[in-house]
Amino acid sequence: MVEGVHIGFLILLPIVAFLYSSVGHGGASGYLALMALFAFETVFMKQTALTLNLFVAGIAFLHYFKAGYFNWRIFLWFALGSVPAAYLGGTIDLDPVLYKRILGLLLLVSMIRMLMNLREAETPPAQVRIVPAIGLGVAIGLFSGLIGIGGGIILTPVLILLHWARMKEAAAVSALFIWVNSAAGLTGQWYAGAQFDPNTWLFVALAITGGFAGGYVGSSRWSNRLLTYFLVGVLGIAAVKLFLI
Repeated sequence: MVEGVHIGFLILLPIVAFLYSSVGHGGASGYLALMALFAFETVFMKQTALTLNLFVAGIAFLHYFKAGYFNWRIFLWFALGSVPAAYLGGTIDLDPVLYKRILGLLLLVSMIRMLMNLREAETPPAQVRIVPAIGLGVAIGLFSGLIGIGGGIILTPVLILLHWARMKEAAAVSALFIWVNSAAGLTGQWYAGAQFDPNTWLFVALAITGGFAGGYVGSSRWSNRLLTYFLVGVLGIAAVKLFLI
């Protein structure tokens, strides 16, 4: 134990960060599931997940940006709608059981759709439609702020299923999208008087370790198809955890 934290949580945290960072995600849904599994106080969960997101998604973005996969045009339209919505969502409390079930269902649907469209993962992306992108950004941002995630685990499947980006391009866009939404949601949490777990910086250090390794292999070592399979696996694990805890 480390000041009341189960050693199992400290071991699993960098592994979760690795899994999510490899596909351009910050890992908030995984951290929320992990914290629920180890009986964290609900009052700390949302802000802790968003804090870890800032660091892990930032690292993932730097890896994918350096590898040349980032598309500013896609990012800007989604971020335009999502950032104010994420701030608003961060000021609102939602029943924890309800948001776990909603998120779990969304992840399962996304996973199934991606498996159905896997053959099309390598096809050239279509032009992004501005109004739908902004509208989707608002919806994802609001939901992200409500439940304490950055939204990448929703945005990445959306970009791929709408054929607006290939897997690595979607990962790069999602990483920065997660960062700005996490910052906005965390600001909303601060405004609402959020408290932080005293071990937060230890959690950050462990998450950075896993996130750096995951971002590197995802951006430089793995193919689009392998990343798609990996993302489906991440979505499935997160969904099952959210339904069971």
